[in-house]
Amino acid sequence: MRAFVVTGPGRYAVEEVPDPAPSEGQVVVDVERVGVCGTDAEFFSGEMAYLHQGHAAYPLRLGHEWCGTISAVGPGVSPALVGTRTTGDTMLGCGHCRRCLSGRQHLCDDRYEIGIRGGWPGALASQLVVPASSLHALPSSVDSVAGALVEPGGNALRAVRGAALSKGSRVLVLGPGTIGLLCALFAQAAGAAVQLAGVTPGSLAFARSLEFDTVSLADGSAAPADAGLPAGADSPPAGPFDAVIDASNGASSPALAVDLVEPGGRVVFIGLSGAPSLVDSRDLALKDVTAVGVLSASGGLAGAIEAYASGVVDPRPLVAATVSLDGVGPVLAGSRPAGAGPGPKLHVDPRLP
Repeated sequence: MRAFVVTGPGRYAVEEVPDPAPSEGQVVVDVERVGVCGTDAEFFSGEMAYLHQGHAAYPLRLGHEWCGTISAVGPGVSPALVGTRTTGDTMLGCGHCRRCLSGRQHLCDDRYEIGIRGGWPGALASQLVVPASSLHALPSSVDSVAGALVEPGGNALRAVRGAALSKGSRVLVLGPGTIGLLCALFAQAAGAAVQLAGVTPGSLAFARSLEFDTVSLADGSAAPADAGLPAGADSPPAGPFDAVIDASNGASSPALAVDLVEPGGRVVFIGLSGAPSLVDSRDLALKDVTAVGVLSASGGLAGAIEAYASGVVDPRPLVAATVSLDGVGPVLAGSRPAGAGPGPKLHVDPRLP
């Protein structure tokens, strides 16, 4: 089968690789759609921390946001699963350590992360092998576009749950990328009043097209009221907020989140900066702030599928374009496909020529 392979920093190839065969407890999925995310771009550039920590090495087969149809099963798996549309958890724990046994397999020291950690081949290929235990079936109301957005949606849903929002809560989301926009959509579905903050005019304009209020930030700080912003565009943040979700990659954003949250409120950290992000713990303590960190969609996948299936959250407008495996390299290098829409997410269909 064909697979996209990163052979080194900035180097890639679409290669013919052996067809996968399922082992005990595993299935083969015919991949229909895969999302490309910032983690994939960091592996492509060579910046991803796992490369320097020994958790990953070139050559790499990326792809952890996916959906498809089960085409074969291994020993111990019911043949009735063949033909089931599915997506699955990225995080595959060892299954026998204390964390795995307590339902926290996403924190297992010996975990695989599909397309990310431990050499488990990712979904940027015609087929993918995964444990049947990691799968979540997709109802017919969740198409392949939404299906490949379940994994980032599960991350966003966990962030919103961590914010402990209720109807009428005021929440600020820092970073109007895919995760930030999904956080905003899930927070809105929970009845919260949402503002999105960012620095890129195009990203903020897209957020406004989804009818979100936006906040313009300059160099990681809130823009003052007299910053000369275009009329009818962005407004300065009207904090403090009951909760702030940091879904950005700005090193100064975590401290800004703590600054803008209401005393006694919650700050959720789901974005990662390439440089250390410093927060003064005195600000947390003196404001009685609860800080929550989120790693992975584990625990949020079923809820994301339910929200998509019911129509409470529709993530599909976030997808700007869909390319073939041959188009992945330029995307990871930062190019936008010709004719791409304004959304932040790019998808791959391995079946395209």
